[in-house]
Amino acid sequence: MSGKRIILYSNAERDINYKMAIHVAELLLENGRQPVFCPMFFDQSLELISHKYDYGKIEAELKNAEMIITFGGDGTILRAARAAAQTGVPILGINMGGKGFMAELETEDIGLLEKVICGEYRIENRMMLDAEISRSGKAIYRDFALNDVVVRGDNKVIDLVLLGDGEEISRFSGDGAVIATPTGSTAYSMAAGGPIVEEAADNIIVTPICAHELMAKSFVLVSERRVSVQMGSKKHNPAHISVDGSDYYRVLPGDIIYINKSEKYTRLVRLSNRSFYKKVSEKLGERA
Repeated sequence: MSGKRIILYSNAERDINYKMAIHVAELLLENGRQPVFCPMFFDQSLELISHKYDYGKIEAELKNAEMIITFGGDGTILRAARAAAQTGVPILGINMGGKGFMAELETEDIGLLEKVICGEYRIENRMMLDAEISRSGKAIYRDFALNDVVVRGDNKVIDLVLLGDGEEISRFSGDGAVIATPTGSTAYSMAAGGPIVEEAADNIIVTPICAHELMAKSFVLVSERRVSVQMGSKKHNPAHISVDGSDYYRVLPGDIIYINKSEKYTRLVRLSNRSFYKKVSEKLGERA
């Protein structure tokens, strides 16, 4: 087995006092593996682990990491994915949040970590998106997303023109638009009325948010399309862009937002044979 370390990336708001992460660390140590704690936020509770376990920041530890195990919800996985995308280190999510759609394990499934220790797992590549804002012909903002790129008005309706490879897809007034990956199709895009797309697919999903047009519908595009979003000419209300729920970045009239498939991938660890359809039923269906 590899001598590289396994990063334990814990959200202390979900994994209280790092209880689950410490349990996993002990399991790894008992089996000759090397855990390193990289909490999402450095806080006072680090005193619980700093005297016994190695710890550091995830960006510094990635160069010598075999895997990241996250403890939290989908937001925790999204943060880890942004750090890991440059290196290709795979991520195993343990759900301690709400739906936890991207997580592979629930807390009661910890026994399956034996497969990780034995190297009995597979890797699933998830498509990502690159986003760029062009202002007066110059790129002023760049970022990348595992879930989605959202363009929204600041509490007021905005006009949007959506294009694919320069050809108009849709034109409408509304709250904004979500441009999502298949992974993100079960997040904000779905809540806005978009389709559920199988997560391993290669597609770009374009979904209007509260459009004031009967004919403004979602579109599922091939991943090779370059989507552009332009502010319409009728309403110049303030707007912003948010990537994977990150902080807002102001969009001005005349700006063009370009979104296309990224060369980066998020690599997720898979241990079970649970199908996509079963996961949708379990996570999004009604429970008795």
